[in-house]
Amino acid sequence: MTAAAEDDARDRARRLGLQAGLTVQEVGFDDDVDHGLREGIEHVIEADLVDEAFDDVVDVVIIWWRDDDGDLVDALVDAKGPLTDHGVVWLMTPKPGRDGHVDAEDIADAAPTAGLQQTSTISAGAQWQGTRLVAPRAKR
Repeated sequence: MTAAAEDDARDRARRLGLQAGLTVQEVGFDDDVDHGLREGIEHVIEADLVDEAFDDVVDVVIIWWRDDDGDLVDALVDAKGPLTDHGVVWLMTPKPGRDGHVDAEDIADAAPTAGLQQTSTISAGAQWQGTRLVAPRAKR
């Protein structure tokens, strides 16, 4: 990766609100994920991402989700399990027009059913967008 690409990946990771010392769990890894963003995240948090088998609390869960991956509500409920009280779920979905795109209304329907609320959506890269989900304030 070029120096400019590394800087871009780090900037995208910082837009996720990440910082050194956070524990970030990754769910749904496959060949199509944004590898640059993953490297940027690891650089910013100064640690490796942990996988689905990690058995301690985490600050952030990154879910790579495609339309045909199954039940989104179940995935979001599972993602909440290891989160700290003020933890964040970043749902990464393919952008509109890309294979596996998830409609925004599907996310808007699934989040409250899973006990989460959507706070923002960002461009996470050329192929992926990120939707930030948190537990409602009253439940935190």
